[in-house]
Amino acid sequence: MDHPSALLTRATGALLALSLLACQGDATASAGADASLGEVTEFTSPAPAGSNTPHLALDGRGRVLLSWTQRRPDSTVAIQMATWDGQAWDSTRTIADNRQFFVNWADFPAITALGNGDLAAHWLEREGGGKYAYGVRVVRSTDGGVTWGAPVTPHTDGLAAEHGFVSLWGEGTDGIGMVWLDGRKSAMPDSTREMTIRTASVSATGTLQREALVDARSCDCCQTGTAATRTGRVLVYRDRTTEEIRDIAIVRQTDSGWTAPQKVHNDDWHYPGCPVNGPQVASSGDTVVVAWYTAAHDTARVNVARSVDGGATFGAPVRVDDGDPIGRVDVVLDDAANPVVVWLEQRGPDAAEVLARRIVGNAPGPVRVLSRTSGARQSGFPRITRHANDVVAAWTSVNPLQVHVARFSLSSK
Repeated sequence: MDHPSALLTRATGALLALSLLACQGDATASAGADASLGEVTEFTSPAPAGSNTPHLALDGRGRVLLSWTQRRPDSTVAIQMATWDGQAWDSTRTIADNRQFFVNWADFPAITALGNGDLAAHWLEREGGGKYAYGVRVVRSTDGGVTWGAPVTPHTDGLAAEHGFVSLWGEGTDGIGMVWLDGRKSAMPDSTREMTIRTASVSATGTLQREALVDARSCDCCQTGTAATRTGRVLVYRDRTTEEIRDIAIVRQTDSGWTAPQKVHNDDWHYPGCPVNGPQVASSGDTVVVAWYTAAHDTARVNVARSVDGGATFGAPVRVDDGDPIGRVDVVLDDAANPVVVWLEQRGPDAAEVLARRIVGNAPGPVRVLSRTSGARQSGFPRITRHANDVVAAWTSVNPLQVHVARFSLSSK
């Protein structure tokens, strides 16, 4: 499907964006060096040509974990990973190979570290005969990714339907928690083709636990996001009302289970389709920051909103894009819990840039260009993670198809 911003009146959106950015000018200047980011340094990627769908995480020793999808010259596909210690990448390891992968530019594998030092990863695998019948597979490694255990399927419906857009986390000492979009309702008679949000966990012995319905109607194919606060985990995703309003929702984990969904902000984006453009979230203590794309009221924008009470309430959003965003966001926090956001910005009919920006208070700092790329689907979703005082970024170039990595300092000097 075309990106939703292509359906908008770009001239109107650009004028509104320039007006907004002009109003923010004084605030941005006053933020000055506090909001600036260091120079971008691209370094050698462990992912060769034919790689895409990067995902980044940190392990318990502060090392960067990178996973990606590798397309080989013989047309086979593997899910692979490598670890960066701040100086060099170690050897590439294969998470999964020779399986019936469902490969998708927007719904991609991921890796995470568990509390006991184990690693967990997931991918998607075809099920049944339908074009979009696929399921989630979750695996664990106890030796740093050299070998992986038997896959576990977290959804128990057994139906030929869509299951994907997973976010993983370490639960307790050795458990694996996950949230995903679940399409089992679409496989039912008289289906209304509604996706749902579900969660589950997998124990150290591979036992599936606590599968739960979180939201009975969500957007069809937007990424989920998760973060841990002082009082419990939060999940973010794009919701879908019966009136086709597709704003960002959050649920919070409490002693009695997940809270009812609530909006991060009332964008009031009416859109009769899926924009394939999910939110991401980062946290520190009780501070929760959500970044997302919206095209409400005929203006494409990337917003961030902050909560200081664990995600229960949010302040007004701050716009961070450069006037013509494609979206595909990610976010991390600096030591003062200021968000650093990365996204794709349109730069012409066939061109785009990977941009980053820090927001201090309500003031967006200067834009930092990470790379030129394409706005096509194959360019995927840029991803970032913290590494000491640096931010490490990964993104995909299209010609040739390959994952790139870079870093930039959170210090402006």
